[in-house]
Amino acid sequence: MPTVSPTEQDMWVRTPKSRPAKLSDEQINSKYDLKAERIVTETNREKLQNFYESLLRPGYMDPRPLYQRRQRWDAERQSKLIESLLINIPIPPLFVYETRPNVYEVMDGQQRISAIRAFYSNDLVLEKLDRWPELNGRTYNKLPERIKAGIDRRSISWITVLHESAESDEDALILKQLVFERLNTGGVKLSNQEIRNSLYQGPFNKMLQRLSRNQAFREAWDIPPFTEKELKETPDELLDNKFYLQLDDIELILRFFALRHAENYQRGMQGFLDLYMLRARAFNEEDILFLEGMFNRVMDIASGIYGNKLFIPFIPKKDGWGLSPQKAYTDAIMVGLSNFLDKKDELWDKKDLILDATKQLFKEDSAGVLTGRGNTKKDVLARIELVRGMYQSILAV
Repeated sequence: MPTVSPTEQDMWVRTPKSRPAKLSDEQINSKYDLKAERIVTETNREKLQNFYESLLRPGYMDPRPLYQRRQRWDAERQSKLIESLLINIPIPPLFVYETRPNVYEVMDGQQRISAIRAFYSNDLVLEKLDRWPELNGRTYNKLPERIKAGIDRRSISWITVLHESAESDEDALILKQLVFERLNTGGVKLSNQEIRNSLYQGPFNKMLQRLSRNQAFREAWDIPPFTEKELKETPDELLDNKFYLQLDDIELILRFFALRHAENYQRGMQGFLDLYMLRARAFNEEDILFLEGMFNRVMDIASGIYGNKLFIPFIPKKDGWGLSPQKAYTDAIMVGLSNFLDKKDELWDKKDLILDATKQLFKEDSAGVLTGRGNTKKDVLARIELVRGMYQSILAV
């Protein structure tokens, strides 16, 4: 049974562009004169009401790349932004990326755009205002005319990273990721996976989101069962779940797919996940069906073996199982089992042997390989091989 999808077979043929570590002063000056490694930007400014009306034009400024973020501003935070505009507190500029002439994706500022859109569309009922409590309970249309005029004359600015900043589609994505990371310094910071989720839209990213609804996976990571409400907004019961809000669940699924290629591991864990996500944009429907089926089969096998101990390490000092799952150990189980998808019944029949063998692995793992004390390529390959070899030896019994 194949363990990689058709497109995955060639995804590592291309290697990332290398950058010389040392250049002479003359070469450095020449590189600067050629405008290499320089982003092309422009600054725009527009009255709030005009900006809102421009947002209504199809395809003009797409906040979608960040709409999938699970964190959201509530009505209070949105109201405070409107109050800040009313009393003329400076608002940081938005950052957008020009995907093609006069078509933009929002890189930083989606929550501000959402608040402005909600306000002018009368969906936002102002609440908990400090300086203007008289306006609580009102929508835009119900504000006094002088107040509306005062807000309408405020402006919003945005900085555009122009399309000509990059030479190719892959360079453009790497550039956008760099800008995201450099902007990601204040407020509620984006996690690494939130940045990927914003940049690498497409069939593979959508598949990761679908797979995060897998019931056994959510149970293992203490995430409430999926409901249709999640497709529109974050349910109240998940607003305090940091693991869910920062897309750690989706990153963990990405780790499974990427670490099946651990022999190509490079740039550290986060860099390797970035690279896999970038290359995964080339996956077609056949690849997606193959990978989705693989993940669900692995989860079926793993949950059938480990039950309520799924992804939870054994603690030799306590002679018992731990209290919570662990990421590096999850990687090893998932990738290890992906080599034995046709052995489900045998593995289930021998689950008691597997549990005993798993305990023994942890007892012998004094270096902490299984729980990820190290994240080098050697460490990653070692823990995957430990668990894969365990399954292999038990199947041979």
